[in-house]
Amino acid sequence: MANLEPTKRDADTKTPGDGPAVILVETSLAENVGMTARAMMNFGLTDLRLVRPKCKWPHAKAISASSGAHAVLKEAKIFDTTAEAVADLHRVGATTARLRDMIKPVQDPRGWAGTMRDAFAEGNQCGILFGAERVGLHNDDLALADTLITVPTNPSFSSLNLAQSVLLLSYEWQMAGGAEVPTEIRRKGRGAALASQGEVFDFYEHLEDEMDKAGFLRVKEKRSRMIRNIRNIFNRAKMTEQEVRTMRGVVVAIAEKKWRKEDF
Repeated sequence: MANLEPTKRDADTKTPGDGPAVILVETSLAENVGMTARAMMNFGLTDLRLVRPKCKWPHAKAISASSGAHAVLKEAKIFDTTAEAVADLHRVGATTARLRDMIKPVQDPRGWAGTMRDAFAEGNQCGILFGAERVGLHNDDLALADTLITVPTNPSFSSLNLAQSVLLLSYEWQMAGGAEVPTEIRRKGRGAALASQGEVFDFYEHLEDEMDKAGFLRVKEKRSRMIRNIRNIFNRAKMTEQEVRTMRGVVVAIAEKKWRKEDF
């Protein structure tokens, strides 16, 4: 039997875990269960429920495919029927690519994520049904849901694999809760501090001095506009300190090469 004991990772202890249940019905491949667990853990979901999985459980391939989301797999619950899997939930959405002959509200993932957030705010528990890889959900399973969820994919190619679908719904759940890139990451996203205006101006003067020597700015009537255009190009780049130093090195190298050529 495969070992599902989680490793001691921050994800196991710091993942909030309060979110919709992800319910996989008659999943055939253990790898898909593992990749589903990975997608869930990426966005803070931990309640995984399996209804009549076709693969043996636990399964080593699921552990491998989870990329460390062992805690989700270890706590996964097994059910004989979909009705049992959703019995404690107040709101249930069912994913389907084909709209059936049922009178139910239909939402896209973003709309359903908002519905889930509103329901949770009122103290209700929610879940999302995902069908088997080949045939999706049966009508009897869809009948247990209050809402159908369909992804507005390319009409000519609407095939999503199971883990992709789970990832998409999990992402929308996270974003509906106001998630955003942390400020410290946004500030450091470029990996270095922005150059000061003084450093940038020194670079401009250096560059323009060498352009004067090379005769590039020799037409007096065009000089101001050309300088302004060049400065605008670099201003849009929002250069870092290192990038300014690199550009000044480029200017020096070009200038030195020019003078060396003229010596011959």
